[in-house]
Amino acid sequence: MMFISLSLPSIGLGQVDDADTVLLDLPEKVVINNIYIIGNEKTRKNIILREIDLQTGIVYDWEELIQMIRADEKKIYNLQLFNTVEITPLITGPEQIELLVAVTERWYIIPNIILNLADRNLAEWWTNQNRDLSRLNYGGRLIHNNVGGRNEKLRVGGQFGFVRSAEIGYSKPYIDKKQKHGLAAQFTYFTQRTIPVKSVDNRQIFYRNENEEVLRRNSAAFLRYTYRGSFYNFHFVTLGYTNTWINEDVFTQNPNFFIHGDNRLQFFVLSYNYRHDNRDNIAYATEGQLLNLSLTRYGLLGRDDVQDTEFTMNANKYKRISQRFHVVTGLSFNQFFGQRQPFTLVRGIGYNPFFIRGYELNVVEGQQVIVHKNSLRFKLLDTGLDVGDYVPLEEFSFIPFRVFLSANFDHGYVNDRNQIPENLRLTNKYLYGYGLGLDLVTLYDMVFRFEYSLNNQNESAFFFNIRAPF
Repeated sequence: MMFISLSLPSIGLGQVDDADTVLLDLPEKVVINNIYIIGNEKTRKNIILREIDLQTGIVYDWEELIQMIRADEKKIYNLQLFNTVEITPLITGPEQIELLVAVTERWYIIPNIILNLADRNLAEWWTNQNRDLSRLNYGGRLIHNNVGGRNEKLRVGGQFGFVRSAEIGYSKPYIDKKQKHGLAAQFTYFTQRTIPVKSVDNRQIFYRNENEEVLRRNSAAFLRYTYRGSFYNFHFVTLGYTNTWINEDVFTQNPNFFIHGDNRLQFFVLSYNYRHDNRDNIAYATEGQLLNLSLTRYGLLGRDDVQDTEFTMNANKYKRISQRFHVVTGLSFNQFFGQRQPFTLVRGIGYNPFFIRGYELNVVEGQQVIVHKNSLRFKLLDTGLDVGDYVPLEEFSFIPFRVFLSANFDHGYVNDRNQIPENLRLTNKYLYGYGLGLDLVTLYDMVFRFEYSLNNQNESAFFFNIRAPF
């Protein structure tokens, strides 16, 4: 029997991800006889096979086969269960091949130390809050990203500091044999002694009363149904309930904090979300597209304290120009149909994902928001560090490093129907920001962004952020 392995570069951070083949007399057409999976010590085989479009017993053109291998590698990698994924065609006879799927698993059980800022971003804390260390959150969280090897997620956590909270969440992506239907549930509870009560001159104003009492208590629960009928299209239906209590002192600072004349806000919420996600790397994409559409109804019963509807759209395009250059553009839109919302539901620029680089210090609030973000990126470095001789765990034995230089231009607009006088400096005006950035993408898809940005108010600053902006 002829047995030839054709090595293709594996998908993984810090490694080449462009298709290549060994120069051989390759068959024009092939049939896959078997698909073998190795390296999945914990992950169930069916979870990996769910992402593979290639099937046994079907005739493929060779070029088509290589393209589908690349697409399948990316889908498996985007499960975020593996550090590397490699699919290799093995020629076993005339127009006959086997597929070998080799994966290296991540560390799935992660005791997570919580140490973060309560503010929207580091710039907000550094400049507007004067680097106040009392605004730190600290605690612990246990995350299991692959319960039972079925890609189920479990989160249990507790937090102290500026915001005291407890959370428990569980998601099961597939509850049926055909792996199309899933369920998720979550419960959160938190309290705050210092809360944002309004915005003035497009900056958040925080309040803490003299007795340092709890000013806000919030409990929320939701149940989500998911449907994934194809590889790149997802549907979510979420039913939730929120109960928020506010100390009466808050209304001395903002009488319109709630708009229904009580200090307790209770309502059911129902939302539908559609997501088309075809990105090469969901943590930091360089190629593909993402579309998110959601429609949310606040208030399902007549006695609910909120009666409003919200529509949100997010559309991102990632285009590779060459080996080192790629361009990213993203359009975000949000609209509330009601005239005024409780302060806890306020949206606008400055609240994720609606931001314009250069305006990180500001919040621009209103009922309609549109933001267009753009980046041209150049890959400066794509390498990694093998620390296997010093780290006994295989899951952490290789530390990848990808570094990108980015030129950024964002612009947008917020429509505030209420024309709140103290925020007219930036509402109902065309806004834009631009600058340069340096992005570091490393172990377990962590992203660190260092950016210097300017805006059309002649303001400029250096900003540090975690997570990709698209």
